[in-house]
Amino acid sequence: MTRVVYESWGQRVVFGSGTAREDVAAEVAGLGARRVLVIAAEDERALAEDICKDLPVVATFGAVRPHVPAEVAQAVRAAAREHAADLLVSVGGGSTTGTAKAAALTTGLPILAVPTTYAGSEATPVWGLTEEGHKRTGVDPKVLPRIVVYDATLMLSLPTRLSVTSGLNALAHCVDAWWAPRHNPISSALAVEGVRSLASALPRIVADGQDVAARREILFGTYLGAVAFAGAGSGLHHKVCHVLGGAYDLEHAALHSVVLPHVVGLNLPAAPEAARHLAAALDERTDPFGALLALYAQLEPPRSLSELGLAEEELDRACDLVMAQIPDTNPRRVTPGEMRELLGRACRGDTPVPIPLTSPLTEEHPR
Repeated sequence: MTRVVYESWGQRVVFGSGTAREDVAAEVAGLGARRVLVIAAEDERALAEDICKDLPVVATFGAVRPHVPAEVAQAVRAAAREHAADLLVSVGGGSTTGTAKAAALTTGLPILAVPTTYAGSEATPVWGLTEEGHKRTGVDPKVLPRIVVYDATLMLSLPTRLSVTSGLNALAHCVDAWWAPRHNPISSALAVEGVRSLASALPRIVADGQDVAARREILFGTYLGAVAFAGAGSGLHHKVCHVLGGAYDLEHAALHSVVLPHVVGLNLPAAPEAARHLAAALDERTDPFGALLALYAQLEPPRSLSELGLAEEELDRACDLVMAQIPDTNPRRVTPGEMRELLGRACRGDTPVPIPLTSPLTEEHPR
């Protein structure tokens, strides 16, 4: 084995079913917190109030928005200062966790995260802020939640579409970890198990949204994928999604579900190790890409960027924005022609296809 560098992140994680309120109360008591700022979007305020009923809550911040606009970051930081909070408790999806991270980034306050989707942000030290159509991301140990409380029953009310898109967002963390800048055997092994869990359980909740065992398995896969992503870094898929999400304010989880198979079709021919990992995770040795598409056929997620609100006339600009963010470590050199074709197919909702390593699109040429 060649030299391997892997950085792990310290975090306490509690898995349960129907135990969120008591688990959160016990963990807050263990931290010794006395002034809790709860962060929850307005549509999850009632849930947050129930979960946090036994906590010393001083205020609730509800102005959560996708992609964490800069003005939201400023507002939540001001709320933390105004109420002299000593702990942030986030109850919600990735946008809610991201809002808590925005506060922690400048205040240093610890976070206890209670996820209600499969976003995975709760298990990474990655923050993201959007300003003037540009999404900035970074890594800082201050934003990694100190504690995560998972409760599978909190996901039972998730609509099928959001369950699927959020689960595919978690799966994207796993896949991107196989070719991200710091990809390594440890993150890759976690990602294989993450994909295996997600691919097994997601079809089961499409069939029965009240399947608690399947919900638990998805949470397990979500956590593994997020830890793999934290260790490996942000690869091509996430660069594409961060650029498009920040520039066009597209629905986060659905954006990931649309883009992922197109990026896999582009990178997999140049990444034989990733192909082996995907084959092992999906139990399909001869055609792992086909197995991924078969999973998509079972789940029926959104398939086009146009249905998420991206206009076709924006594709040239979008391509330029993405090209500026492609990691140097990507397994293949991506040309503007290849990226423009990828975005075009994703926008139209065309069937994802493998992109050969030698094709007319590999040559530099004007669009």
